[in-house]
Amino acid sequence: MPIYLNLNGDSGIVSYEIGPDFIRVEFNQGNFTHYSYTYVTPGVTHVEAMKRLATQGYGLNAYINSNPGVRTGYAGRA
Repeated sequence: MPIYLNLNGDSGIVSYEIGPDFIRVEFNQGNFTHYSYTYVTPGVTHVEAMKRLATQGYGLNAYINSNPGVRTGYAGRA
């Protein structure tokens, strides 16, 4: 998984993986939890925005936290 650049310096995101219809995000929550977001949940618009933010290395954590449908609407957690 590519390392998240964290250009703002205060993100809890460590890395991410982008697929054709999903993004998987790894958070540093003490145990490096992975959350999956898909075109089904939370939806195409959110996933595409998250992909763009992940590749630019800025704003992904804020986007997830500021959108309740994303923050609690992940497709899976591991």
